[in-house]
Amino acid sequence: MPAETVLLLPGTASDEVFVRSVFTEPLSQVGAVLDAPRVRTLGERLTALENAPAGHPIVVGGVSLGAHVAARWAVANPDRCAGLILALPAWTGAPEEAPAALAARASAEIVRTQGLTTALAGTTGWLHDELKRAWRGYGDQLVPHLEEAAESLAPTLDELKSLDVPTGIVGCADDPVHPIAVARAWAEAIPRAVLVTTTLDAYPRALGRAVQAWQRAR
Repeated sequence: MPAETVLLLPGTASDEVFVRSVFTEPLSQVGAVLDAPRVRTLGERLTALENAPAGHPIVVGGVSLGAHVAARWAVANPDRCAGLILALPAWTGAPEEAPAALAARASAEIVRTQGLTTALAGTTGWLHDELKRAWRGYGDQLVPHLEEAAESLAPTLDELKSLDVPTGIVGCADDPVHPIAVARAWAEAIPRAVLVTTTLDAYPRALGRAVQAWQRAR
């Protein structure tokens, strides 16, 4: 029997390298294979889902913005979605003043007016290394993408309630950009969701715990 393929999308201004580093091993441990497409814009994220094999329902998901896009696609394509693996949902419905949206807008303005080096100056450790690589990989698309991400819609709670598929969610108890309250609200709304939590000290590999949550939901 062929291994199950799981398509996962990166967060705002993140990339497929980060997705692979987090999810390849947890998925292999449950006999699944990761598909982490190279996408830069919102449109490319949606296209990756639309172009996924249509012969049978598939498991999809992602990190932050990637989780939003995957969940909205699942709402619109219930016959094509077999499950969801969602890490760090950042808001529900319209972004409004959500911390992640504010951060994306602020980053876009700094990159536009002061340059990439200045925008990265306030980051350290693994986050600095990840953003330095990923943001440079966006090139001229970085600022427009940060802006479009900050205005993008996540699914509403009513839409999440319609997702009757096994769903694993990982939220962070002390991440101010991705409030744990959002992850909890998503888990309460999705009928077959299992929520696991982590902390910033355990980032980034702990995000792969969403895979174990998905398995429990099954």
